[in-house]
Amino acid sequence: MAGEMSWLARDPEIRADPARLWPAARSALVTGISYAPAADPLPELAARDRGYVSVYARNRDYHEVLKGRLKELAGLLAARSGAGVKVFVDTAPLMEKPLAQKAGLGWQGKHTNLVSRSHGSWLFLGVILTTAELPRDVPEVDRCGSCRRCLEVCPTDAFPAPYRLDARRCISYLTIEHAGPIPRELRPLLGNRIYGCDDCLHVCPWNKFARAARELAFAHRPELVTPPLAELAALDDAAFRRFFSGSPVKRIGRDRFVRNALVAIGNSGEPGLLPVVEARLEDPSPLVRGAAVWALSRLAPPARFEAARRRFAPDERDPDVALEWAAAQR
Repeated sequence: MAGEMSWLARDPEIRADPARLWPAARSALVTGISYAPAADPLPELAARDRGYVSVYARNRDYHEVLKGRLKELAGLLAARSGAGVKVFVDTAPLMEKPLAQKAGLGWQGKHTNLVSRSHGSWLFLGVILTTAELPRDVPEVDRCGSCRRCLEVCPTDAFPAPYRLDARRCISYLTIEHAGPIPRELRPLLGNRIYGCDDCLHVCPWNKFARAARELAFAHRPELVTPPLAELAALDDAAFRRFFSGSPVKRIGRDRFVRNALVAIGNSGEPGLLPVVEARLEDPSPLVRGAAVWALSRLAPPARFEAARRRFAPDERDPDVALEWAAAQR
């Protein structure tokens, strides 16, 4: 169920046993830093002509922020104990969430993310492996009980069972990790989500104990809170890189991001966005052109769509885009 994320299947022995990653290690120091939003972002999903960016991606890339903090902490540990240290933030086949549960930070909830009694579902995780022998913390226990809110709120039914996630249906996977066209049957379910999805995190009852993040690097940039879809779909590569400088959004690249914006435009029901869609029918990227065809088919009246089809479809050489035109005709 990992979709195109083939790296998840690599090194299963190391994933099952962190000691294989670094045989000299004796302890794992697991850290969490909150990125809880100051206000409920769920109402933003109703802004039809604007995009929803996942809470975690609205400012600095957490990898850089957390790794800097971990290096500082690891340096103190090494200086005071003489122990060896290695720092990890999504950079190795290390299972952070099970380690975090063993360290007492929280438990892996039914939505497969870590849940903390103090911070809810809003935690970034990092790990320091060290040769130092550290005292063990008491592992946390599963406190989800009979609650199923995170499973039931998922727009695409990405949870085949509690504690299991089918990435191929997950909006975060589809808008971030998935490189090709988003499956047609799932596009209407994305709404205005253009980078990630927080629905299953939002509804967790344990969030009532979370306080807004205190790390200034995670304060939301105003321009990343419901940005206008028309502006996002018009970004070229240079403008995309400038706009998302320092943000984790930058790593998916302009074409994939504009694809997402066009799908959101197709879901908007706003005919006023048609000019920006029609401009993307001539985009150099087949991925963008295909998404533009779908958005056009959702918004344009028949005569306007037919005029565009006569102009662009006969000369289309990319098979995915040709399929979009053919599907839209039906």
